Amino acid sequence: MKEKDTVKKKKWPKVLLVILIIIALLAGFITFNASKNMKVMNRTLDSGMDTISRYATVTPVDTGDFSQIKMYGLMKFNVSQYDIQDLGNLSVMTVNMGFMQMVSYVITPYEKNMPLLSMDFMYIMGKRKAYAEFYDLVPDKTAPEYSEVMDAVKEFESKYSSLEDISTEPAWYDDLMTVALHKAGKRADDEKIEEMFCDAISIYMDQANSLEKLTPEEQTEKLALTQEYSDNLISKGGVSTDVFKKALGEEKTKEFFDKVFFGTESRK
Repeated sequence: MKEKDTVKKKKWPKVLLVILIIIALLAGFITFNASKNMKVMNRTLDSGMDTISRYATVTPVDTGDFSQIKMYGLMKFNVSQYDIQDLGNLSVMTVNMGFMQMVSYVITPYEKNMPLLSMDFMYIMGKRKAYAEFYDLVPDKTAPEYSEVMDAVKEFESKYSSLEDISTEPAWYDDLMTVALHKAGKRADDEKIEEMFCDAISIYMDQANSLEKLTPEEQTEKLALTQEYSDNLISKGGVSTDVFKKALGEEKTKEFFDKVFFGTESRK
């Protein structure tokens, strides 16, 4: 009986060793992929910032307590905010969760009659997801100036038809999006996805620079529409918004949205 117990005791450390080796290999694999993805993500973000800086002066804004947002002990969002001269607010968030890296890039216009541009680029091991959404937060979508802007944006949309389309769940804000690209790719598509990111910014800023600034009254109206959209995200929910609400609470999420993510507070 004692001999059998001794054999079991000898076998158990070997099994434990195999498990530890598998865990170590898996952790190493995830870390290796995360490192490669971070380089691609940061390069793409740098290219995007260089692109927008060619069109306008971009000035950093102090995000205060929101410079780093921690959630669930796993997610740590690094948050940056900028003022785009004669246009509006820019918020940038990056996160490295090990198995997934993501950059969120949101341009919220207040001084030009432009759509809100929201982009999310996700790097999940060797897979990629790229979202570019244009929200019609304008008083009149049929106005000639705005129609010209959206015609240019639609041309951008058609340039990336070669990338696989991703289906998304229906949401209350779908009617606000005239143009929305939801694309999937692989590591081999990194250059194409980087091009898509910079191209969206370039077309957006080119159109913005062609427009006259809104009057103070028109800016007030645009701000109201943006604030309504932001408040509805809090009350009605959204994929990303729900994550923030669960981690930070509704009140703190609203404060983050107003001060940093959309920057409505500083425009009042």
